[in-house]
Amino acid sequence: MKRVVLGLEKLLANPSEYLCGSTLGLVVNQTSLTCDGQFSIGQFHSNKSFKLKALLAPEHGIYGVNQDMALVADETDPLSGLSVQSLYGTDASSLTPSPTLLNGIDNLVFDIQDVGSRYYTFIYTLANCMKTCAKSNTRMIVCDRPNPINGVAVEGNLVEKKFQSFVGQYPIPNRHGMTVGELAVLFNEYFGIKCDLKVIPMEGWERSMWYDQTGLPWVSPSPNMPTLSTATVYPGMCLIEGTLLSEGRGTTLPFEQVGAPYINAETLAKTLNKENLPGLFFRPQYFKPQFQKWSGTVCGGVQIHVTERNKIKPLATSITVLFSIKKLYPDDFSWRTEAYEFVNDRLAIDLLYGNQTLREAIETDTLSINNLKSAWEEDIKIFSPQREACLIY
Repeated sequence: MKRVVLGLEKLLANPSEYLCGSTLGLVVNQTSLTCDGQFSIGQFHSNKSFKLKALLAPEHGIYGVNQDMALVADETDPLSGLSVQSLYGTDASSLTPSPTLLNGIDNLVFDIQDVGSRYYTFIYTLANCMKTCAKSNTRMIVCDRPNPINGVAVEGNLVEKKFQSFVGQYPIPNRHGMTVGELAVLFNEYFGIKCDLKVIPMEGWERSMWYDQTGLPWVSPSPNMPTLSTATVYPGMCLIEGTLLSEGRGTTLPFEQVGAPYINAETLAKTLNKENLPGLFFRPQYFKPQFQKWSGTVCGGVQIHVTERNKIKPLATSITVLFSIKKLYPDDFSWRTEAYEFVNDRLAIDLLYGNQTLREAIETDTLSINNLKSAWEEDIKIFSPQREACLIY
């Protein structure tokens, strides 16, 4: 299998082609590896062509050791000895670097693996860094990486303005079908950032590729994204975070299984399999989360087994799961009500879905997947011309 060449490799091989000036900062995590499996921080730090002056850490930290929505503290990087500035602190203001942080920095380099879904916060860390670069006259350099769940499929609705948050900062679908470099162009051109942006494209990547067809090793981009199978269902199953159901955090199958102590696994699996959803089947599953929701308690539920990944519709699948559980267990099913991603005045499910329509339809037992899909199609008609204009491959 011929390996895809990453934007990072091209930058390190020929920095003068992409950099302006001589100083740079990095926005990276554990996925930013050289072709021989070394952390890029060490390569940038030892390169005499420029001076590495700053390290910025996204959610989960610069080496991905923190759980979701956990404080990332400022620290000293053991590899380079440089200070690491957190971009995931105690409040929403911490999500954007201050212009003073970029004083004396000519280039800010972003190299983090995305998973192809709008909830994944790294793409908004990128957008927020771009905003600061626009104010600081710093060049934003994005080292492009594959969309692991292919760059063709698009599914979902657009986030309405009053529901924008760090899991949906811009009006893009749940599954956007773009690379991180293409998203950077979209943010810059259509959402008004207008920074000095340079995207370093990959070589050898095709839009139809899944990550296991790239010749690249899978490195978990976050603690609960252990495999490509996880990423495949994530554009839908992340909605479970907006409920008190376990989405499998605290187990070895996050987002691939869902459950709660009150669920009869066999009944739920039988109900869902009757829907004949494309590209998958549901297996009765019992599991005991070791942390987060229902920690230490046995949950009944289902595991999603993907059989034809090019046919699966993860968002429609997950909504069917939610609606089925609500119908089977109306007195037990409930929404998450505590603060979510620094927002405490709107429900997590509304932030994740992008409006209140899904929640209200489930609550009133009036959900129609076909009606939702019709609304998604109208939103995608708005999004598609913007997307097409920003595609690199």
